[in-house]
Amino acid sequence: MSRPKDFETALQRLEEIVKKLDSGDLPLASLLEVYEEGVTLSRFCQAKLEEAERKVEILSKRADGTVERIPFEEAASKQRSED
Repeated sequence: MSRPKDFETALQRLEEIVKKLDSGDLPLASLLEVYEEGVTLSRFCQAKLEEAERKVEILSKRADGTVERIPFEEAASKQRSED
């Protein structure tokens, strides 16, 4: 399997894999191969999400260097009200 180019592509492929696994129509060898690809994609997606979280934290740092933790929903509504 080639490395996915971005989070969205990996997530879409992961959704396809879940459907295949749920169907129960795969022989054991194919099942293991598809499962392995799914695990790889899941790890890729998790890493991308963690990377995004770190970037958000960097952007949320106060002038004194501390991180202001704001729940996502609150930050989103705050952003909408500022627009």
